[in-house]
Amino acid sequence: MFTTIDKFIVEFDKALRTLAATPASARPTPGATVADAELSDAEKRHAAALMRVNHCGEVCAQALYQGQALSCDDATVTQALSLAAREETEHLAWTAQRVAELGGRLSLLNPLWYAGSLALGYAAGRFGTRWNLGFLAETERQVEAHLQRHLERLAPQDVKTRAIVEQMKSDEAAHARTAYALGASELPEPVKRAMRLSSRLMTQASYWV
Repeated sequence: MFTTIDKFIVEFDKALRTLAATPASARPTPGATVADAELSDAEKRHAAALMRVNHCGEVCAQALYQGQALSCDDATVTQALSLAAREETEHLAWTAQRVAELGGRLSLLNPLWYAGSLALGYAAGRFGTRWNLGFLAETERQVEAHLQRHLERLAPQDVKTRAIVEQMKSDEAAHARTAYALGASELPEPVKRAMRLSSRLMTQASYWV
């Protein structure tokens, strides 16, 4: 049986691997076999900034799932969170790789967002299984919409970046469907608005920093 210290060490290791280690992907990176398109310097900077935002979002996702799993006592839900987290780790790898290919850098604010998301996820889990799943479902729906906006803002010829974003969008939609299938409750509209506001603050800050 894990002691409190054991759990702390495990969770601290997860945080270090998310923030400092080079993530790995079991699936091939979407668009890996596609040649890079001719992009202007401005288009490259913009694409790198958008992918930096997406990478930051995946850092937040790891922390959210970690926090939710820590406060969840339903084995089925914990397993669903674990599976989603593994796929989000792949997203983490894909976005980090693409940012580097575009000549960009990752957000300096990632540790801050990780800490906040971990606390938020833990709090969501304390409200019970249905609300925990509801928070997961709404998070994924908002991320899906966010990724659609990025597809609309990327250069049409940037097929490599678009392939990554499209696959991420598909995965996020699947996570939301899983949450609803497991019995997610619909969150109140004020909570959804607060989530959208916090997401907007994160994306705007991470685009530049």
